[in-house]
Amino acid sequence: MGDPDLNLRHLQLELSRIDVLLRRELLRWQRAGQSPADDFRGLYLSDEQAASLMERPLGASWGQTVALSPEEKRDFAAAFVKATREAERMARRMRQQNTPPRLDVLTAVCGLDRFERDVFLLCLAPALDLRYRWVYGYLQDDITRRYPAVNLALDLLGEPAGVERLSLLARFADDAPLFRWRLLEKSAAGDEHAPLLAHALHPDAGVVSWLLGDYRPGGRLAPYARLLPPGDADEFPPLLLTDDSRADLERAVAGPEPPLIVLHGPDETARQAAAHFVADCAGQPLLRLDLGAVVADGQKPRVALELTVRDAALVGALPYITGWDAVLTGGVPRDDLLTILCDQTRLAIVSGRQDWRAQGVARDKVLLWMEFPKPGYARRRRLWAHFVERYLGRPPADLALDVDAPAGQFVLTGGQIRDAVATARDDALRRGGRTDSAALFAAARLHSSPNLAHLARQIIPRYTWEDIILPPDQMKLLREIVATVRHRPQVLEEWGVGRKLAAGAGTAMLFAGEPGTGKTMAAEVIAADLALDLYRIDLSTVVSKYIGETEKNLERIFSEAQNSNAILFFDEADALFGKRSEVRDAHDRYANIEVGYLLQRMEAYDGITILATNLRANLDEAFTRRLQFIVEFPFPEEEYRRRIWETLFPPDVPRAPDVDLPFLARRFRLAGGSIRNIIVNAAFLAAADGGPVTMAHLLHSTRRELQKMGRLVNERDLAWDDDGPKG
Repeated sequence: MGDPDLNLRHLQLELSRIDVLLRRELLRWQRAGQSPADDFRGLYLSDEQAASLMERPLGASWGQTVALSPEEKRDFAAAFVKATREAERMARRMRQQNTPPRLDVLTAVCGLDRFERDVFLLCLAPALDLRYRWVYGYLQDDITRRYPAVNLALDLLGEPAGVERLSLLARFADDAPLFRWRLLEKSAAGDEHAPLLAHALHPDAGVVSWLLGDYRPGGRLAPYARLLPPGDADEFPPLLLTDDSRADLERAVAGPEPPLIVLHGPDETARQAAAHFVADCAGQPLLRLDLGAVVADGQKPRVALELTVRDAALVGALPYITGWDAVLTGGVPRDDLLTILCDQTRLAIVSGRQDWRAQGVARDKVLLWMEFPKPGYARRRRLWAHFVERYLGRPPADLALDVDAPAGQFVLTGGQIRDAVATARDDALRRGGRTDSAALFAAARLHSSPNLAHLARQIIPRYTWEDIILPPDQMKLLREIVATVRHRPQVLEEWGVGRKLAAGAGTAMLFAGEPGTGKTMAAEVIAADLALDLYRIDLSTVVSKYIGETEKNLERIFSEAQNSNAILFFDEADALFGKRSEVRDAHDRYANIEVGYLLQRMEAYDGITILATNLRANLDEAFTRRLQFIVEFPFPEEEYRRRIWETLFPPDVPRAPDVDLPFLARRFRLAGGSIRNIIVNAAFLAAADGGPVTMAHLLHSTRRELQKMGRLVNERDLAWDDDGPKG
């Protein structure tokens, strides 16, 4: 603000007024016998000094017991008037140049009177010149006391001694301007019972740096606040905001009464863009406070918020409070914090993920609520195109890049899309190649924040369409599922089906069939084709006997999945989704509540949910009506068993001439999972024998698999010699 040299010159002139008062007080002390030659002064009290103390008037210092001569009084008064006039002359000159002194701005913003302003200057002096520390130690009879105490401030500024002087103690109360605005801080030097007069006064570091023309959040605010210039069009392009959002923000800035703008929703980048857009419209910087970090570090959010509001007023910035969720309890913020923001007269911004209610606060300030959900498909596609052109230099069409696929498959925020494009570019440079569509898709998958590992087990897809053997109708249905997922954005958003006809944007399906019939393999095939992460949730570990715990476990899974764009594969679904029984006791009632909660949560989930069950008959009809697809996995007949044997047998595994896979398919009625186990075990037996896999190895492994399944073993079925089967 203004010429820094003029501001510093004005500050120097104001301090010269304080110098006059200090010189007068020093002379009084020396006249009273407080000799600087006494090495032990301040460390003992003589009999004469003790008697003199009792003779002093109420509130008087050593020096005030000594009268100055009329000439000395006149000289000090003239010097003080001269210093005051010079400071006022400099202030007028600066105001004529439309650059009022910072000290005047501080006085106006914080509502200080002349006495309070001089107290602040008195405390500011040691931060600018160390000689004041020695002078204050001398005048306070304690060389270790380098900052002025309340008593010294009254000695210098509160004449005459007596009751009138003590009435000024109210200016040092916690709710007085100097302390309400936290310009000064009181400390009792380890003595919690020390009277107010003995409290030392320290200036706030942030205010000191601002007065010197180099503002930076100081003291307790330093780790959590940052002054941001108006928004960067590259980092926060207007495309991150909808036209309606920009129009609402422009009206808020131009309105007669500056509101408190409340930004909420999952798209943090859009919320940041909105704050910077407001700063651009207002032509002011942002003073951002990370309130979440303040709370996480165990600091006092009220103090941090008051300091932010004060500093924003001083530097002409807009208070921008992020991490607001940290001070919400039951969707309601602390009333004292909301009061601070509503009482200040400037436009301010609060940002957090959660929606909340304002209650318990009498306020005139208007709250402007703005929600920022994750962008829809059309905006995601535009954002992908924008950031591709920014980071790769040309539009996607010129680079033969497909941005429709990642835009449709991954529900990412604008910031995640920006980071994904940058990651794809970085990876291409590392490999020495060019960024292609596959790299964009892989980067989108990386930045979809899959944090489900602590709640579920990730399955790395190993199978493709060529690996799965099912009847034609089931294969066709699985491909329809993939097509549905791929075209969800077009149908639900662009064609408007989602506005009325679809309950949600997610896709829920049921895979039903006996163990080993291909349910997990089908989930892997779908995940591989869509290039999405697949997480398996064992519902036996989710269901809890304790009331409410099952719902909490499900909520954690779905909430995390909402941010991960992952496929949720619930195995053994019948453990939870059995037929809702007639309510006979409390257990039945809460079991039904669990099912109802899952139905509600699945409808709200925008991703892909696959439920696998061995017994479809156990599923509730109300539940199945909410499923978009139901795929029956039949037990494979002989022809399909033969194809499963041939498909699963790895081509690199050495095979003896006597291996007869059609015979195995015909003789043993086994599902694909059992066939896989037999092939794996036979390969280990062959490796141990040092030769290829033989029919004997396969039959022995079949025997073990049947025993494991608890099925009767017919030895005639397993009989084999060099000429073939014996049975």
